[in-house]
Amino acid sequence: MSFAGYLLKWYEQNARELPWRSEQSPYRTWVSEVMLQQTQVDTMLPYFEKWMVRFPDINTLANASEQEVLSAWEGLGYYSRARNLLRAARIIMDEMDGQLPQTPQDLQELPGIGPYTAAAIASIVFEVDAAAVDGNIRRVLARVFDVQEPAGSREGEKVFWSIANENLPPCQASSYNQALMDLGSVICTPKDPKCDDCPVATYCLAKALNLQSERPVKQPRKKPPHLIVTAAVIQRDGKVLLAQRPTKSLLGGMWEFPGGTLEKGDADLEACLKREIMEELGVTIHVGAPFGKYKHAYTHFKITLHAFLCDMAEDEQPQNLVSDRLEWVRFQDLSTYPMGKVDRQIAKQLLKEGQNEILPD
Repeated sequence: MSFAGYLLKWYEQNARELPWRSEQSPYRTWVSEVMLQQTQVDTMLPYFEKWMVRFPDINTLANASEQEVLSAWEGLGYYSRARNLLRAARIIMDEMDGQLPQTPQDLQELPGIGPYTAAAIASIVFEVDAAAVDGNIRRVLARVFDVQEPAGSREGEKVFWSIANENLPPCQASSYNQALMDLGSVICTPKDPKCDDCPVATYCLAKALNLQSERPVKQPRKKPPHLIVTAAVIQRDGKVLLAQRPTKSLLGGMWEFPGGTLEKGDADLEACLKREIMEELGVTIHVGAPFGKYKHAYTHFKITLHAFLCDMAEDEQPQNLVSDRLEWVRFQDLSTYPMGKVDRQIAKQLLKEGQNEILPD
Protein backbone atom coordinates (compact mmCIF):
# COMPACT_ATOMS: atom_id res chain seq x y z
CA MET A 1 0.00 0.00 0.00
CA SER A 2 1.22 3.52 -0.78
CA PHE A 3 2.05 6.29 1.68
CA ALA A 4 -1.27 7.98 0.82
CA GLY A 5 -3.11 4.68 1.11
CA TYR A 6 -1.98 4.08 4.69
CA LEU A 7 -2.68 7.70 5.53
CA LEU A 8 -6.24 7.61 4.18
CA LYS A 9 -7.00 4.31 5.91
CA TRP A 10 -5.88 5.79 9.23
CA TYR A 11 -7.91 8.96 8.65
CA GLU A 12 -11.07 7.01 7.91
CA GLN A 13 -10.93 5.56 11.41
CA ASN A 14 -9.36 8.45 13.33
CA ALA A 15 -10.58 11.72 11.81
CA ARG A 16 -11.06 14.40 14.46
CA GLU A 17 -14.60 15.49 15.16
CA LEU A 18 -14.66 19.20 14.40
CA PRO A 19 -17.69 21.50 14.03
CA TRP A 20 -16.81 22.61 10.48
CA ARG A 21 -16.56 18.96 9.43
CA SER A 22 -19.78 17.74 11.02
CA GLU A 23 -21.69 20.65 9.48
CA GLN A 24 -19.74 21.48 6.36
CA SER A 25 -20.23 24.49 4.11
CA PRO A 26 -17.90 26.72 2.08
CA TYR A 27 -18.39 29.55 4.57
CA ARG A 28 -17.74 27.46 7.69
CA THR A 29 -14.64 25.87 6.16
CA TRP A 30 -13.32 29.27 5.08
CA VAL A 31 -13.78 30.82 8.53
CA SER A 32 -12.24 27.81 10.26
CA GLU A 33 -9.17 27.87 8.04
CA VAL A 34 -8.64 31.60 8.57
CA MET A 35 -9.05 31.23 12.33
CA LEU A 36 -6.55 28.38 12.36
CA GLN A 37 -3.86 30.54 10.80
CA GLN A 38 -1.36 31.04 13.66
CA THR A 39 -3.83 29.52 16.17
CA GLN A 40 -4.24 26.08 17.78
CA VAL A 41 -7.51 24.19 17.31
CA ASP A 42 -8.31 24.07 21.04
CA THR A 43 -7.85 27.83 21.30
CA MET A 44 -10.00 28.72 18.30
CA LEU A 45 -12.92 26.32 18.87
CA PRO A 46 -14.94 28.55 21.25
CA TYR A 47 -14.33 31.54 18.99
CA PHE A 48 -15.58 29.58 15.98
CA GLU A 49 -18.77 28.55 17.76
CA LYS A 50 -19.49 32.12 18.92
CA TRP A 51 -18.65 33.51 15.47
CA MET A 52 -21.15 31.21 13.78
CA VAL A 53 -23.87 32.32 16.16
CA ARG A 54 -23.10 35.98 15.55
CA PHE A 55 -22.26 35.72 11.81
CA PRO A 56 -23.97 32.53 10.55
CA ASP A 57 -23.45 33.27 6.85
CA ILE A 58 -21.53 35.46 4.43
CA ASN A 59 -24.34 37.97 4.07
CA THR A 60 -24.57 38.57 7.83
CA LEU A 61 -20.82 39.03 8.02
CA ALA A 62 -20.76 41.39 5.04
CA ASN A 63 -23.35 43.64 6.69
CA ALA A 64 -21.54 43.79 10.04
CA SER A 65 -19.40 46.74 11.10
CA GLU A 66 -15.65 46.41 11.51
CA GLN A 67 -16.04 47.06 15.25
CA GLU A 68 -18.51 44.19 15.59
CA VAL A 69 -16.14 41.87 13.76
CA LEU A 70 -13.11 42.92 15.80
CA SER A 71 -15.07 42.50 19.03
CA ALA A 72 -16.00 38.94 18.06
CA TRP A 73 -12.38 38.25 17.16
CA GLU A 74 -10.85 39.81 20.29
CA GLY A 75 -8.43 37.41 21.95
CA LEU A 76 -7.51 35.44 18.81
CA GLY A 77 -4.83 37.92 17.78
CA TYR A 78 -3.52 38.69 14.28
CA TYR A 79 -6.49 40.99 13.78
CA SER A 80 -5.83 41.57 10.09
CA ARG A 81 -7.40 38.12 9.63
CA ALA A 82 -10.73 39.44 10.92
CA ARG A 83 -10.57 42.58 8.82
CA ASN A 84 -9.75 40.50 5.73
CA LEU A 85 -12.70 38.18 6.40
CA LEU A 86 -14.98 41.21 6.47
CA ARG A 87 -13.46 42.71 3.31
CA ALA A 88 -13.70 39.39 1.48
CA ALA A 89 -17.31 38.83 2.58
CA ARG A 90 -18.29 42.20 1.15
CA ILE A 91 -16.52 41.44 -2.14
CA ILE A 92 -18.27 38.05 -2.33
CA MET A 93 -21.68 39.63 -1.78
CA ASP A 94 -21.08 42.61 -4.09
CA GLU A 95 -19.21 40.95 -6.94
CA MET A 96 -19.69 37.16 -6.73
CA ASP A 97 -23.41 36.71 -6.12
CA GLY A 98 -22.73 35.62 -2.54
CA GLN A 99 -20.83 32.50 -3.61
CA LEU A 100 -17.30 31.65 -2.53
CA PRO A 101 -15.04 30.88 -5.54
CA GLN A 102 -14.26 27.21 -6.13
CA THR A 103 -10.70 27.16 -7.50
CA PRO A 104 -7.49 27.92 -5.62
CA GLN A 105 -6.61 30.58 -8.16
CA ASP A 106 -9.89 32.46 -7.76
CA LEU A 107 -9.89 32.06 -3.99
CA GLN A 108 -6.48 33.71 -3.74
CA GLU A 109 -7.94 36.85 -5.29
CA LEU A 110 -9.79 37.45 -2.01
CA PRO A 111 -8.15 39.32 0.90
CA GLY A 112 -6.50 37.08 3.47
CA ILE A 113 -6.51 33.90 1.40
CA GLY A 114 -3.06 32.57 0.49
CA PRO A 115 -1.94 29.36 -1.25
CA TYR A 116 -2.57 27.04 1.69
CA THR A 117 -5.99 28.41 2.66
CA ALA A 118 -7.09 28.46 -0.99
CA ALA A 119 -6.02 24.85 -1.53
CA ALA A 120 -7.64 23.73 1.72
CA ILE A 121 -11.01 25.32 0.89
CA ALA A 122 -10.99 24.15 -2.72
CA SER A 123 -10.10 20.56 -1.82
CA ILE A 124 -12.24 20.14 1.30
CA VAL A 125 -15.40 21.83 0.08
CA PHE A 126 -15.27 21.61 -3.70
CA GLU A 127 -13.28 18.34 -4.12
CA VAL A 128 -10.65 20.05 -6.26
CA ASP A 129 -7.44 18.04 -6.66
CA ALA A 130 -5.25 20.54 -4.83
CA ALA A 131 -2.59 19.65 -2.27
CA ALA A 132 -2.21 21.93 0.74
CA VAL A 133 0.80 22.64 2.94
CA ASP A 134 0.43 24.17 6.41
CA GLY A 135 2.56 23.89 9.54
CA ASN A 136 1.30 20.44 10.51
CA ILE A 137 1.59 19.07 6.99
CA ARG A 138 5.04 20.61 6.57
CA ARG A 139 6.24 18.82 9.72
CA VAL A 140 4.87 15.44 8.59
CA LEU A 141 6.43 15.70 5.15
CA ALA A 142 9.75 16.95 6.54
CA ARG A 143 10.03 13.86 8.73
CA VAL A 144 8.62 11.21 6.42
CA PHE A 145 10.70 12.34 3.43
CA ASP A 146 13.68 13.71 5.42
CA VAL A 147 13.47 17.18 3.90
CA GLN A 148 16.72 18.96 4.64
CA GLU A 149 15.81 22.37 3.24
CA PRO A 150 14.71 24.76 6.02
CA ALA A 151 10.96 25.06 6.52
CA GLY A 152 9.77 28.50 5.52
CA SER A 153 12.64 29.07 3.10
CA ARG A 154 11.93 29.52 -0.61
CA GLU A 155 13.76 26.30 -1.43
CA GLY A 156 12.02 24.41 1.35
CA GLU A 157 8.56 25.53 0.28
CA LYS A 158 9.18 24.29 -3.26
CA VAL A 159 10.16 20.88 -1.90
CA PHE A 160 7.18 20.60 0.46
CA TRP A 161 4.61 21.57 -2.16
CA SER A 162 6.23 19.23 -4.67
CA ILE A 163 6.09 16.26 -2.27
CA ALA A 164 2.50 17.06 -1.30
CA ASN A 165 1.44 17.14 -4.95
CA GLU A 166 3.39 14.04 -5.95
CA ASN A 167 1.63 11.96 -3.28
CA LEU A 168 -1.85 13.41 -3.82
CA PRO A 169 -4.29 10.58 -4.66
CA PRO A 170 -6.67 11.60 -7.50
CA CYS A 171 -10.18 12.59 -6.37
CA GLN A 172 -9.28 12.24 -2.68
CA ALA A 173 -7.67 15.59 -1.97
CA SER A 174 -10.16 16.46 0.78
CA SER A 175 -9.37 13.39 2.90
CA TYR A 176 -5.68 13.48 2.00
CA ASN A 177 -5.15 17.07 3.13
CA GLN A 178 -7.21 16.67 6.28
CA ALA A 179 -5.47 13.38 7.11
CA LEU A 180 -2.09 15.10 6.94
CA MET A 181 -3.40 17.94 9.11
CA ASP A 182 -4.73 15.52 11.73
CA LEU A 183 -1.61 13.37 11.67
CA GLY A 184 0.55 16.41 12.34
CA SER A 185 -1.77 17.60 15.08
CA VAL A 186 -2.22 14.41 17.11
CA ILE A 187 0.62 12.02 16.14
CA CYS A 188 3.50 13.79 14.43
CA THR A 189 3.64 16.56 17.02
CA PRO A 190 6.50 19.10 17.29
CA LYS A 191 7.82 17.49 20.48
CA ASP A 192 7.69 13.80 21.45
CA PRO A 193 5.94 12.51 18.29
CA LYS A 194 4.00 9.27 18.82
CA CYS A 195 5.98 7.29 16.26
CA ASP A 196 4.73 3.92 17.53
CA ASP A 197 1.16 4.98 16.68
CA CYS A 198 1.98 6.49 13.29
CA PRO A 199 0.26 4.85 10.30
CA VAL A 200 3.12 5.82 7.96
CA ALA A 201 6.03 5.04 10.29
CA THR A 202 7.42 2.46 7.86
CA TYR A 203 7.83 5.26 5.30
CA CYS A 204 9.40 7.73 7.73
CA LEU A 205 13.05 8.41 6.93
CA ALA A 206 13.47 10.67 9.99
CA LYS A 207 12.36 7.81 12.24
CA ALA A 208 14.73 5.40 10.54
CA LEU A 209 17.60 7.86 10.98
CA ASN A 210 16.47 8.97 14.47
CA LEU A 211 16.16 12.56 13.26
CA GLN A 212 12.59 13.32 14.35
CA SER A 213 13.69 16.13 16.66
CA GLU A 214 15.76 17.70 13.88
CA ARG A 215 12.98 17.79 11.28
CA PRO A 216 11.71 20.09 10.01
CA VAL A 217 14.96 22.02 9.71
CA LYS A 218 14.49 25.50 11.15
CA GLN A 219 15.94 28.71 9.82
CA PRO A 220 18.10 30.68 12.26
CA ARG A 221 15.96 33.17 14.14
CA LYS A 222 17.08 36.49 15.48
CA LYS A 223 16.28 37.29 19.08
CA PRO A 224 13.15 39.46 19.00
CA PRO A 225 13.65 43.03 20.22
CA HIS A 226 12.20 43.98 23.61
CA LEU A 227 10.46 47.36 23.73
CA ILE A 228 9.56 49.41 26.79
CA VAL A 229 6.15 51.03 26.29
CA THR A 230 4.07 53.49 28.28
CA ALA A 231 0.32 54.07 28.36
CA ALA A 232 -1.76 56.86 29.89
CA VAL A 233 -5.00 56.18 31.71
CA ILE A 234 -6.41 59.69 31.34
CA GLN A 235 -9.62 60.35 33.24
CA ARG A 236 -12.19 63.10 33.22
CA ASP A 237 -15.74 63.24 34.62
CA GLY A 238 -15.84 59.53 35.34
CA LYS A 239 -14.67 58.59 31.85
CA VAL A 240 -11.36 57.42 30.42
CA LEU A 241 -9.81 58.40 27.08
CA LEU A 242 -9.38 55.75 24.39
CA ALA A 243 -7.74 56.06 20.97
CA GLN A 244 -8.51 53.88 17.97
CA ARG A 245 -5.43 52.58 16.18
CA PRO A 246 -5.11 53.35 12.43
CA THR A 247 -6.53 50.57 10.27
CA LYS A 248 -3.25 49.73 8.53
CA SER A 249 -1.18 49.58 11.73
CA LEU A 250 -0.55 46.68 14.10
CA LEU A 251 -3.85 45.95 15.88
CA GLY A 252 -5.52 48.23 13.35
CA GLY A 253 -9.03 49.31 14.32
CA MET A 254 -8.57 48.24 17.94
CA TRP A 255 -8.88 50.67 20.85
CA GLU A 256 -6.05 51.48 23.25
CA PHE A 257 -4.95 53.70 26.09
CA PRO A 258 -2.74 56.29 24.36
CA GLY A 259 1.01 56.18 24.79
CA GLY A 260 4.09 54.90 23.04
CA THR A 261 7.59 53.47 23.05
CA LEU A 262 10.47 54.66 25.24
CA GLU A 263 13.15 56.33 23.10
CA LYS A 264 16.84 57.02 23.78
CA GLY A 265 16.18 60.72 24.28
CA ASP A 266 13.59 60.14 27.02
CA ALA A 267 14.92 60.76 30.54
CA ASP A 268 12.52 58.23 32.08
CA LEU A 269 9.09 56.62 31.68
CA GLU A 270 7.28 59.77 32.75
CA ALA A 271 9.15 61.86 30.18
CA CYS A 272 8.38 59.26 27.51
CA LEU A 273 4.67 59.30 28.27
CA LYS A 274 4.46 63.10 28.32
CA ARG A 275 6.23 63.29 24.96
CA GLU A 276 4.03 60.61 23.38
CA ILE A 277 0.82 62.24 24.58
CA MET A 278 1.94 65.63 23.26
CA GLU A 279 2.74 64.02 19.88
CA GLU A 280 -0.50 62.02 19.75
CA LEU A 281 -2.99 64.33 21.48
CA GLY A 282 -1.34 67.76 21.54
CA VAL A 283 -1.86 68.17 25.30
CA THR A 284 0.24 68.29 28.45
CA ILE A 285 -0.57 65.68 31.07
CA HIS A 286 0.24 65.16 34.72
CA VAL A 287 1.62 61.64 35.17
CA GLY A 288 0.45 60.15 38.44
CA ALA A 289 0.62 56.76 40.10
CA PRO A 290 1.69 53.62 38.23
CA PHE A 291 -1.22 51.45 37.15
CA GLY A 292 0.47 48.14 36.46
CA LYS A 293 3.25 46.61 34.41
CA TYR A 294 2.15 44.34 31.56
CA LYS A 295 4.19 41.99 29.40
CA HIS A 296 3.25 40.59 26.01
CA ALA A 297 4.98 38.85 23.10
CA TYR A 298 4.01 39.62 19.52
CA THR A 299 5.29 37.69 16.51
CA HIS A 300 8.44 39.72 15.96
CA PHE A 301 8.96 41.61 19.21
CA LYS A 302 8.16 41.70 22.92
CA ILE A 303 6.96 44.54 25.08
CA THR A 304 6.83 45.53 28.72
CA LEU A 305 4.14 48.19 29.09
CA HIS A 306 4.01 50.57 32.06
CA ALA A 307 0.58 52.16 32.58
CA PHE A 308 0.06 55.31 34.63
CA LEU A 309 -2.97 57.13 35.97
CA CYS A 310 -2.93 60.58 34.39
CA ASP A 311 -4.94 63.77 34.21
CA MET A 312 -4.77 67.14 32.46
CA ALA A 313 -6.01 70.65 33.00
CA GLU A 314 -9.73 71.25 32.47
CA ASP A 315 -9.05 73.64 29.60
CA GLU A 316 -6.92 71.05 27.76
CA GLN A 317 -8.77 69.32 24.92
CA PRO A 318 -7.05 66.29 23.30
CA GLN A 319 -6.65 66.51 19.53
CA ASN A 320 -6.76 63.48 17.26
CA LEU A 321 -3.33 63.82 15.65
CA VAL A 322 -2.43 60.19 14.80
CA SER A 323 -5.38 57.92 15.70
CA ASP A 324 -8.49 57.16 13.69
CA ARG A 325 -10.76 58.31 16.54
CA LEU A 326 -10.73 59.44 20.16
CA GLU A 327 -13.52 58.74 22.63
CA TRP A 328 -14.21 59.38 26.31
CA VAL A 329 -15.63 56.09 27.58
CA ARG A 330 -17.41 55.18 30.81
CA PHE A 331 -15.70 52.40 32.76
CA GLN A 332 -18.75 50.13 32.42
CA ASP A 333 -18.68 50.53 28.62
CA LEU A 334 -15.05 49.52 28.12
CA SER A 335 -16.03 45.93 27.31
CA THR A 336 -17.82 47.07 24.15
CA TYR A 337 -14.62 48.46 22.62
CA PRO A 338 -12.40 45.83 20.95
CA MET A 339 -8.87 45.88 22.39
CA GLY A 340 -5.60 44.01 22.21
CA LYS A 341 -4.62 41.78 25.10
CA VAL A 342 -2.60 44.32 27.12
CA ASP A 343 -5.14 47.14 26.84
CA ARG A 344 -7.90 44.72 27.80
CA GLN A 345 -5.93 43.86 30.95
CA ILE A 346 -5.74 47.55 31.82
CA ALA A 347 -9.48 47.97 31.19
CA LYS A 348 -10.29 45.00 33.41
CA GLN A 349 -8.09 46.42 36.15
CA LEU A 350 -9.98 49.71 35.95
CA LEU A 351 -13.28 47.90 36.41
CA LYS A 352 -11.86 45.77 39.20
CA GLU A 353 -10.74 48.79 41.19
CA GLY A 354 -14.16 50.37 41.00
CA GLN A 355 -16.61 52.26 38.85
CA ASN A 356 -15.68 55.61 40.46
CA GLU A 357 -12.95 57.84 39.17
CA ILE A 358 -9.52 56.74 40.33
CA LEU A 359 -7.28 59.62 41.33
CA PRO A 360 -3.82 59.88 39.68
CA ASP A 361 -2.07 60.46 43.03
